[in-house]
Amino acid sequence: MVILRSFVDKQTIQDFAKSYPELDLASVETCLAFLNTTADVYQALDSHFARYGLSRGKFTLLMQLYLAGDQGLTPSECAERAGVTRATITGLLDGLERDGLVRREPDFSDRRMLRLQLTDKAHNLLSQMLPDHFCRTTHLMAHLTDAEKKTLVELLNKLRAGTPAMLEP
Repeated sequence: MVILRSFVDKQTIQDFAKSYPELDLASVETCLAFLNTTADVYQALDSHFARYGLSRGKFTLLMQLYLAGDQGLTPSECAERAGVTRATITGLLDGLERDGLVRREPDFSDRRMLRLQLTDKAHNLLSQMLPDHFCRTTHLMAHLTDAEKKTLVELLNKLRAGTPAMLEP
């Protein structure tokens, strides 16, 4: 996923507002600030995960399987939890399996289904990576007070509630 940094400044938005009366300056500025911050965070995460030979998608899948424990998950369960297609999961799994981090095994109760399991190599990678990951996450949020973190979560939930405006035909 490529996220482009906004090239729009306040004056440009104000100029647009002259032609488009439905444009709310504060809404557009806020949205652009959010998108620029998202791009920066994604870039930082991509760099962080690359240190461990991972992508955001691979890390997400590894964490799902880590949290599932010995029972593992089916590819469909992983896709549903991540909110992506089964084909996306298959592509991630192929790479993780090639890297020796995940194995596909027949389900004990239904041999037609597959269960995904972390390998010992994946457990070793995560035990090396997670302390660093959680420390970096703490540093990412270090400029916010606990109250601001709580407020940010509340605000992001409100923002998420507005996403249907972009999805509706």
